[in-house]
Amino acid sequence: MAQINVSNLTFSYEGSFDNIFENVSFSIDTDWKLGFIGRNGKGKTTFLNLLLGKYQYKGSVTTQTVFDYFPYHITEAWMHLPAAEFIDEIKTQCELWHVICELEQLCESTEILYRPFNTLSLGERTKILLAVLFSGENDFLLIDEPTNHLDQKSRDNIKEYLFLKKGFILVSHDRDLLDACIDHVLVLNRKTVEVQSGNFSSWWENKKRKDQFAAAENEKHLKEINKLKQAAAQSLRWADKNESTKIGFDPLKEPDRCTGTRAYIGAKTKKMQSRVKQMEKRIDREIKEKEGLLADLEKSIDLKIMPLVHHKKTLVHIKDYSVQYTEAQEPVLTNITFDIERGERIALHGANGCGKSTLIKMLLQKSSFTNIYMPVIESGIFETSSGLVVSYISQDTSMLKGSILEFCIKQNLDKSLFFSILRQLGVEREQFSKNIDDYSEGQKKKLLIAASLLTSAHLYVWDEPLNYIDVFSRIQIEKLILEYQPTLLFVEHDKKFREKIATQIVEL
Repeated sequence: MAQINVSNLTFSYEGSFDNIFENVSFSIDTDWKLGFIGRNGKGKTTFLNLLLGKYQYKGSVTTQTVFDYFPYHITEAWMHLPAAEFIDEIKTQCELWHVICELEQLCESTEILYRPFNTLSLGERTKILLAVLFSGENDFLLIDEPTNHLDQKSRDNIKEYLFLKKGFILVSHDRDLLDACIDHVLVLNRKTVEVQSGNFSSWWENKKRKDQFAAAENEKHLKEINKLKQAAAQSLRWADKNESTKIGFDPLKEPDRCTGTRAYIGAKTKKMQSRVKQMEKRIDREIKEKEGLLADLEKSIDLKIMPLVHHKKTLVHIKDYSVQYTEAQEPVLTNITFDIERGERIALHGANGCGKSTLIKMLLQKSSFTNIYMPVIESGIFETSSGLVVSYISQDTSMLKGSILEFCIKQNLDKSLFFSILRQLGVEREQFSKNIDDYSEGQKKKLLIAASLLTSAHLYVWDEPLNYIDVFSRIQIEKLILEYQPTLLFVEHDKKFREKIATQIVEL
């Protein structure tokens, strides 16, 4: 067992005014199965790249460990070759027999090693790269979001596989995966970095208790500070009033007073003023004790959505529907039957390639959301109610370019409201002046989510909305949907989200 010691780590990207890390220190063991948790844009992938030596930084990272990173970069030339021909190039001294053994643990046929890489599904590609990653010896492995875009079966395979391994950092926002695979967490809080034993759920329960305690202590300090301020103000008024009586008096009204009383009044005033100073010192102490209490408090602001109410109960009617691309040999979907009724939240569920996104694209086309028509052959019934307004989140973020202002103009969004929703989703103000190209994938996805929430619609259609989205925002979105209950058709491989949100699951 070796250690990785991080001491006073400070890093910022060139040209950036804000530090990603500032005087961060912690230690981790290379024997751990470490889950890496933090909000989008907090620096998880950046930290992995710092371990790999890709950037210059201040401070120190000391270890004898050799690091390896997932996902590997696959060149365009390799995409057309079988993986068996280039695995030794992406990982030095990688032996084919070892990769085959790892694939068997992943419940995957070894024949995928001999098919062109670009003909494989996302799940098959991920499994090959994970098998290569774990085929080395004594490496500490940096695994960056391995399950994005994967179906439930592939996620389950990877979950069971990682459960048997150790010596890695896993960046993931999938709560089910984290609970199954890790024994420690490394958390990038708002102001601090935390290392703790346990899985995601145990850390989350501890965090909720810590946040509740911090909020209660903060409230107690605020009350004490307020009492002290009131008492100090009252004492100061008394002192001022007392001091004003030192000079001048009416002998008729105050016959027992003489000029010698002046010294007594001055001493009394001085005592009151001293009491005020003591109270001010106590106030300063209370304020110092309060400082830092709420530094890491994750106080998620409740999101809002304003769905439209359609006059019809049934918004979409699908019966015995089949669709086939004109150039394909087989139909993508066959004999699909279900309705989307007002207030329902329907999850489309099935393996990668089963036609979920195709069904969504046909719905967008029939509701006139898009004027892009796909070359398909249809049979059966697929009807949408007249005047149906749809709000859509695509799983693809590659079309996001330029500035946020340009995005608002293109999407016809109110800039102030849009910025407000982004802030509620945890996007820092500093990001608003940056080009969208410089955003993390999670931050790009939040742009699409914010745009959809700002668009009033009868039906919300979300295609894998939570890919790359941090766990805090996932919980925030769950709460929103359960509170406002919009009519929703969605594809999402986050098992906990799907089970909590869906009123109906349509298996494809």
